[in-house]
Amino acid sequence: MTAVIEVNNLSKHYKDKRALDNVSLSLEGDAIYGLLGRNGAGKTTLMSILTAQNFATSGDVKVFGEHPYENARVLSRICFVRESQKYPDDATPRHAFKAASLFFTNWDQELAEQLIKEFQLPMKQTIKKLSRGQLSAVGVIIGLASRADITFFDEPYLGLDAVARQIFYDRLLEDYSEHPRTIILSSHLIDEVANLIERVIVIDDGKILLNEETDAVRDRAVTVVGDSAEVDAWVASREVLHRDQLGRVASVTVLGALSSEERAQVTASGLDLAPVSLQQLIVRLTQKASAESGAESGADSGAENGAENQEVR
Repeated sequence: MTAVIEVNNLSKHYKDKRALDNVSLSLEGDAIYGLLGRNGAGKTTLMSILTAQNFATSGDVKVFGEHPYENARVLSRICFVRESQKYPDDATPRHAFKAASLFFTNWDQELAEQLIKEFQLPMKQTIKKLSRGQLSAVGVIIGLASRADITFFDEPYLGLDAVARQIFYDRLLEDYSEHPRTIILSSHLIDEVANLIERVIVIDDGKILLNEETDAVRDRAVTVVGDSAEVDAWVASREVLHRDQLGRVASVTVLGALSSEERAQVTASGLDLAPVSLQQLIVRLTQKASAESGAESGADSGAENGAENQEVR
């Protein structure tokens, strides 16, 4: 399948802040991607560059095979729903939806009206007086009803209660199944969106930490629980992501899928296996990457200090 988004060696620096660090990835069409990571990891910066709302320090970006900057052919096919979207002071949701219907050629007014009712959105209230959840609902409605070829949702659930979030997830899947397109969903609620996304992209400290099919990611780790000595002996040759212990009972999460034979061996040893949720795996991988990055920084700093001290001598 042809890639609709191609990113090569993309970097973005803000003075002393490195928001993106040599990022490369390719996204194919008609799929739902989860762009996941901590606050400040670089998710919004990446989406802003892909939608021509920000500029890269270095590297190359192509959307539909073209550079998106000042390119109406590309931008007319993209919808970017972001948390910080600004509207005129006197604008109401009706004004926002009318403007969106004129811009997006695939706009579905019937779907918009359905969502307005489901989110119980006050149409005559000015947007600046809406609650945080109601403002998020405006963005969600535009993102879904636009049916743009590529839709970016940047933390679309902020302020939405559990019922409203479920409405968003249900309608997204329903409409995507009937009208496939490329959707990039940035979210902190990883377990909530785990069943929506087909591919997981994890970004941390401006770097791509993971880019895999969701089903493959789920099989990447397992937690072994039992007597600490038995657990430690079993995981000795494996890559450990996390370890907890309470008394003599240890719970160790290891990286790598287990074969049927290995699972049988674990059970025969009197140990238990527990699945690792997508959120747990991403949290552990991110923590591990941060720890390794910190260790490398410390080693580099120590080497520099050693060199400086030697020069002084």
